Parts: sequence; C-alpha cells; structure tokens
Amino acid sequence: MTESTPRSFDLLVLGGGSGGYAAALRAAQLGLTVGLVEESKVGGTCLHNGCIPTKALLHAAELADNAREGSKFGVNATLDSIDMTVVNQYKQGVVDRLYKGLQGLIKSRKVTVIEGHGTLVGPDAVEVRGERYTAKSIVLATGSYARSLPGLEIGGRVMTSDQALGLDTVPKSVIVLGGGVIGVEFASVWKSFGSDVTIVEALPHLVPNEDEVLSKGLERAFRRRKIDYKLGVRFQGVEQTDAGVKVSLEDGTVLEADLLLVAVGRGPRTSGLGYEEQGVRVDRGFVLTDENLHTGVANIYAVGDIVPGLQLAHRGFQQGIFVAETIAGLSPQKIVESGIPRVTYCEPEVASVGVTEAQAKEIHGDDAVETLEYNLGGNGKSQILATQGFIKLVRVKDGPVVGVHMLGARVGEQIGEAQLIVNWEAHPEDVAPLVHAHPTQNEAMGEAHLALAGKPLHAHD
Repeated sequence: MTESTPRSFDLLVLGGGSGGYAAALRAAQLGLTVGLVEESKVGGTCLHNGCIPTKALLHAAELADNAREGSKFGVNATLDSIDMTVVNQYKQGVVDRLYKGLQGLIKSRKVTVIEGHGTLVGPDAVEVRGERYTAKSIVLATGSYARSLPGLEIGGRVMTSDQALGLDTVPKSVIVLGGGVIGVEFASVWKSFGSDVTIVEALPHLVPNEDEVLSKGLERAFRRRKIDYKLGVRFQGVEQTDAGVKVSLEDGTVLEADLLLVAVGRGPRTSGLGYEEQGVRVDRGFVLTDENLHTGVANIYAVGDIVPGLQLAHRGFQQGIFVAETIAGLSPQKIVESGIPRVTYCEPEVASVGVTEAQAKEIHGDDAVETLEYNLGGNGKSQILATQGFIKLVRVKDGPVVGVHMLGARVGEQIGEAQLIVNWEAHPEDVAPLVHAHPTQNEAMGEAHLALAGKPLHAHD
C-alpha cells in the first residue's frame, strides 16, 4: 500500500482465493479497474493449504506405494523411509512456483492488490487498515476455514488439515474424524506413508455425497488397503495424553492413536466482516445469492465457498469469471451446479459429474432412469496399472447421460470427457462412434457408452 494506491475502482474483490483472483483477472481483462483485498497470500486456501499441497502429498504417497509394490512387477525396490522434511520441501516448491506465477499474472493485468483485512462498510465501500476504498461493484470472496465440532478444541495432537499439512514426521497411528473428501485423502496419504489409520464417519458411508456404488467401492478398496473405518457412529469426545489421543464414540468404542485429524468439512468465512450490517443476507454463515450470484444489495456479488453448494476451487474460479463478465455487461452462461466435476484424489480415485442414480430417479421418476456399470477389468491400461474399479453411467431412458461416476487409479483424468458428455447432454449413441485411443483408461469411457447404446463389444452376453 503506497500513497499512489487508488482509492476507487470499478470493482473491489474481497478475498484473493480461487474465486476472488479469477474475478479480478477476468474483470481486468475486460477493461475494468480492479482492487483485490487480501490479508494473507493471493491464491487462498486452494494454493497454500488445500488442493495443491494435498495433491503433492498424494503424489509422494503414490511413489511410496510404487516402491513398496514394485516386486509385483518384477522391479525389486524397497521403501527405506519417508523423509517428511524433503516431502515438505517438494510440496512447498510446487506451491511457491505457482504462487510466483499467479503474482506475476496479477501484476501484468494491473490489478491493485490491497494487503490487509478488509471489512464491508457500505454498499460500495470496503475498509482495510483504516483506509476506505470504494467501487461501483463489489465481489465477496472470503472463502472458508477448516471447521470443528462444538466443544472440540483444535490444538496439540488434535488438528485440522491446516496443521496436518505441516507435520514434519509420519504419525504411527491416526484417527480421522470425517469420511468426506479431505478425510479420505489424508487417510490415503498416511496409509501409504506407513501409518495405521482409522476413519470415523457419522453417516452410513465414506464419501457420502457420491453415488452409493462409489462409496461402497471405495470402502472395499480401503478394506483391502487395511484402512480401518467406523461408519454410522458419532464422535463423543477426545482426551489428549502425553502419548497420544483417546477418542470415544457414542456407541462406547474407545480408539487410541498418536493424532486426531478433524476433517468435518469447511465453514464459510463471513463473520465479523460487515456483511449483515450492510444488509447482505446470511444463513448459517453462508451468503445467499440469486442465480447470478447477486446478493440483492446494491452491486454486491458473492462467489466460492461462502455461497451454499459445492466447496470446490474450480467452482469458485468459474463463479469469479461469471461474476466479472456479468459486471462488465456480458451475458455469461449460468453455472449448473450438478455439471461441476468432482474428484477425490485418494487411492483409488473417485470422480463424478452430473447427478447420482438416486437424484436422477427423484427428478425423472424411477422408471425413466437406466444405469450401466463398466468394470475396469476389461480395460487394458487399467490391467497394466493393476487397478480395480468401474465407470457407472446414469441416463434418462432414450435420453441423455445425466451422470458419470468413476472409481479407480487415475480416473480423475477422465473427468474432462465425462463433463463434456453430461454438460452437452450427449446421448450414449453420440459418444459410441467417437474413437478412444488404445490402450488408455479413456477407452473405458467409450466402452461404457457403447454398452449403454446397446452395442457392447467387450461385455459378456
């Protein structure tokens, strides 16, 4: 912040994470003057302590598994140890390179970065460190934080993903509270690094937001990996000792481990920022908007994790672009929530886009929906990778494919074609004639659609 920093803009963005910086960059590209308020580092949770560092850990975990299992492929390697200092250096190197690139991008687009904690103080004004900045339009993009449960204090051996990402040793044993995306990803990493892992999930399944067949498939895979889990049972309390943690569950079970990871989801970061004082409607911390992401107050919009729905970096990013284009007077295509791809990067990976079978039946009626599961056992590349899993397609009878659900190593890489199929409302007959390269896992997508179109070549009659 210098004397020459402008005080008024076409657009002020509160928060420099995936949603905020996307809005800022796109608005600047469209010729608007833009101020971006950020108290920490641009890039937000995703870049600094979310998606990017966790995926770096998962890559290191994959290499550990490869070394451990090399003899199955005739490659006699041994896994000596995991050096978390070097793992963390590698992880931080990835983050630093991306951060540097993002800073360069923001500078080259002439976005003014205002460092400090911003508060909404008027329908067109934000205050940062006692200075008032105004704008014709404002985008709220303050993101989310790692939630805990009422009465569950974070500290010491009880941690969220924020602290877990900075660990400099591999714990001997871990209890993971929460079997959603964050919980199963960390469970997967730690198991690969040699920890004993137990997941506790209050709902009946792991990754409970996915199609039930994916949840059950992941549970089978985790059982094979000797990742323990307790489903349908609630957490009661935790006691920290010098040696570790004692976790009690409502059914009377007591679990002991070195650490407890609290992975019960992320809460919207909206309190104490002046939103409600300025008339912005907030429900349980989330900012309520219309389908154009407008808050109903002046020219104030909201994007990303503070808006109810999927808490995904790429959703926030797309919403940021959408809002910037709307403010600039364009008419961007509305974002369909179910059409946003979702990937969980554990081993095996879980990837989906569109609606689940249960959701499709709710929308279209039980008799109007058909499904097909194509097993990766018939896919050459999946056999080479020694992965098990499947692709499940959900379609409206005589209509488009409305859901693609996948389980297996690297299936996250197939989500690109899957989202085109769902978002362009392709019928299986549209996909069947497309040529898929051999041998790739991508062929499984083609085979699944061939089968759903009534001409399965590799399926047993």
